[in-house]
Amino acid sequence: MLELIDTYWLYFLVGQYPEGPLGGLALTVLLSGAALVLAMPLGLLLGIARVSPWRAVRWPVAALVQLVRAVPLLLVVFWVYFFLPAVTGVKTGQASTMLMVLVLFDGIYLAEIVAAGVKALPTGQMESARSLGLSYGQALRHVVLPQTLRNGLPSLVSQLVSTIKATSLGYIIGLSEVSFIATQVNTLVFTQAVEVYLILALTYFVLCFGLSRLAFLFERRLQGRAVRVL
Repeated sequence: MLELIDTYWLYFLVGQYPEGPLGGLALTVLLSGAALVLAMPLGLLLGIARVSPWRAVRWPVAALVQLVRAVPLLLVVFWVYFFLPAVTGVKTGQASTMLMVLVLFDGIYLAEIVAAGVKALPTGQMESARSLGLSYGQALRHVVLPQTLRNGLPSLVSQLVSTIKATSLGYIIGLSEVSFIATQVNTLVFTQAVEVYLILALTYFVLCFGLSRLAFLFERRLQGRAVRVL
């Protein structure tokens, strides 16, 4: 296994870069981080709409959230990569296709995180802000959302872990993320399949477990702060 790592570690890390497109573990991390960052404004808007006092805003967003959550991510990847170009005539690349799909799904799940965070706050927070003369939007912006986003940090890190694992679905459209690179390495050293996929599994484990522990530490810190406040 050490000989395999010594020979292919750079290819496993960045793919064909700089002679070709960026790939490997670097593409997996970059794609996951970019998707989460780009999805945050969408998730914030949809999350606010989910707890809106107006039904005309709340119900359509709730229907959209339930629809997207009910559809497998793999199916959406196929739709965006194969179906949309046939309808619109615009061909999207593997990386851009996966980024769009991840932004959509991350936005939906972040919306649920935001909505749950707002609902978890005491109702007196909003009422107190409104009684001070703030509008609904001002109360959300200055009082409710700062607390919601701070308390939702562990969930955001957990969503990043889910996004990292979801990038492996790009394999089916030829995206050169880390699992695709591992498969290519396996074709070069066909007799070492166990070692190749063990390295891949350990890579995912180290990355995702590290982020999960970070989310746990965030949660512990927030709980400790809440206890001190009480």
